[in-house]
This record gives sequence, C-alpha cells and structure tokens, in this order.
Amino acid sequence: MQKAQIPTYERIAIDLANRIYDGKFKVGEKIHGRSTLASDYKVSPETVRRAIKILEDVEIVQSTKGSGIVISSRENAYKYIHRFSNLASIKDLEKEINTLVKEKNKIEGQLLDTVNKIMDYSTKLRHTNPLAPIEVEVFPGCIHIDKTISEVKFWQNTGGTVIGMKRRGELIISPGPYALILEGDVLLIIGDDETYERVVHFMED
Repeated sequence: MQKAQIPTYERIAIDLANRIYDGKFKVGEKIHGRSTLASDYKVSPETVRRAIKILEDVEIVQSTKGSGIVISSRENAYKYIHRFSNLASIKDLEKEINTLVKEKNKIEGQLLDTVNKIMDYSTKLRHTNPLAPIEVEVFPGCIHIDKTISEVKFWQNTGGTVIGMKRRGELIISPGPYALILEGDVLLIIGDDETYERVVHFMED
C-alpha cells in the first residue's frame, strides 16, 4: 500500500504558514518574491506560485502585481496549520493497515495451502470415497473453453458434478451451472469410480 504524499507546494505553504504564525513574518509585512522563495526552497517558481495560491485561497496572504506578497492574517495561518495536526496519527493508521493487509495475505496463503493439501489427499482417496473430489486441468485447445458448465452439459456427458474451481491461485466453491470454463482452470469434480476417465476423455474431445 502506497503512503499518501503531501505535494511539495503544499509543504511549502505549510512551512510559510508556520513562519507567519511564529511571528517570523508579521501581518502587513511583505515576504520575499517568488524567485527568492524558489531559491530558498530549491524548487521552481511555479511550485512557489502554487504554494502562495493556497495561502491566498485561505486568506493568509494577499498577492498583487507590483505590491508583492503581503501577510494578511496570523489567525488564518493557525487554522491552516491545524488542518495537518493529525498527520502523524494518519501515518500510524497507515502502518497499522499495512500490517493487517500483510497478515490477511499470510492467512489467505495458509488457507489456500491447506485446501490444496486436502484436495491432494482427497484425490488419492477418490477410489475409496465417492465424495472425494478429483481434479482435472483445462489444457489449451480444449473445445469447451469459454463455455459454461451448463452449456457443455457437463453432468450429462460425464456423470461428474463440478463442486469447485481453482483459477489463478484462487479457489471458487460451488461455481454453479453458468460458470465459464477457462484455460488453465482446475475443475474439482465428484462422481463414481469411472468419472475421472469420462471427464478426461470429455475434456480432450
């Protein structure tokens, strides 16, 4: 998760507002021109122009041609600074969210790994347990690709019931008759002892 960044021009606006509130610039006093400020902050004059525009919009300074940039309100400078007083706590929340997302991804990975182990174990036992699902991969060139389970009459043709799909690392449980069969899918199917051979034959036709 990418952290939100305060644009450079807004950081300059905050810094100038702090200097005004601290009394380094007095109300009614002119501050340096844009070129001088650009040099002080090591940014382009356009960046300084945008910073000054923010301060004008919240009525901290006034900028007119010929008169330069004049401080108009220390109180408004305080109000503007106060908007950013919770930035530290926001950053803490971002860190907490990042940690939770990592934990969620770890748990999902463990869950998928466990499901895969169950499927692998069930496949080995499919001849002794008719409810243990078998896995059949949809290879390139299969004529049933981009068709639904219902459209290909899967159960009628194989006697097997699709109870799940593994697709790009995700497990889809009970996909239903209108689920599309896509290349690379692994179909999870239950049926009798002959189901596996019938399904393989059907998918290779």
